[in-house]
Amino acid sequence: MKYDDTIMNKQQRIYSLNEIIKTCNQCPLYLSRKHAICGEGNVNARIFFIAQAPGQTEDNYDRMFAGPTGKVMNELLGDAGIKKHEVYMTNLIKCILPKNRKPKQSEIDTCSHYLIAETDIVDPEFLIPLGYQATRFIIKYFCNTDYMPQDITGKLIYCSNRKIYPLRHPSSVLYNASSMQTMKQLFNKIPLLMKECKWYPVCPMKRFYEQGQIDIKWIECYCHGDWQSCVRYQMEESGRYHPDNMLPDGTIDKSLN
Repeated sequence: MKYDDTIMNKQQRIYSLNEIIKTCNQCPLYLSRKHAICGEGNVNARIFFIAQAPGQTEDNYDRMFAGPTGKVMNELLGDAGIKKHEVYMTNLIKCILPKNRKPKQSEIDTCSHYLIAETDIVDPEFLIPLGYQATRFIIKYFCNTDYMPQDITGKLIYCSNRKIYPLRHPSSVLYNASSMQTMKQLFNKIPLLMKECKWYPVCPMKRFYEQGQIDIKWIECYCHGDWQSCVRYQMEESGRYHPDNMLPDGTIDKSLN
């Protein structure tokens, strides 16, 4: 089956892609699966979650987050005020991995083109990889680097016109219940990332960007992203002086005027 998106709308394109995924036999994983699990959700979503691979329950029921991890995911989304029908969810690997092992690089190489096709169709504002393997692939593909900082979880990154917000996989809560509160805090930040900083209209960063003096990443990562972590925002809120040429991370750029 050939995938042709030239005359189809988003829903048609996703449907066409999913029909191909369901019958995929490009790697040996198809021999042990019941179902190749397609992505699901809103094709116009601003938020796009990427997990590693389906588990046994997902393979049995042919849908995303159907097992115990799904209950955790639902609680995290509910606590953050995010409606499930508003987001899109998919996996890096579409078939269950034997004994829930890590995916082989050959499997990632073979399967990841489906994920890229999904991101191209949905065209979300935020990519939220869940767990190490999904984060590693997203960073490598969109940021064109093999380097992944150890403290990347919960940090907003801007690469290739994509905002990337890596989080731990919800399944980690099943093995460490005490991590749930931290997970909730990070999920609760998602709606805030989708709002513009209230100070942006009068912030010098807006002027510097419009004049071509600073890169768009400062605007997307802070002013239109994680403004709570902006040093300028924090100082403004507390009434502390900060010079116009202070960047959002607190560094001073003497070239700005």
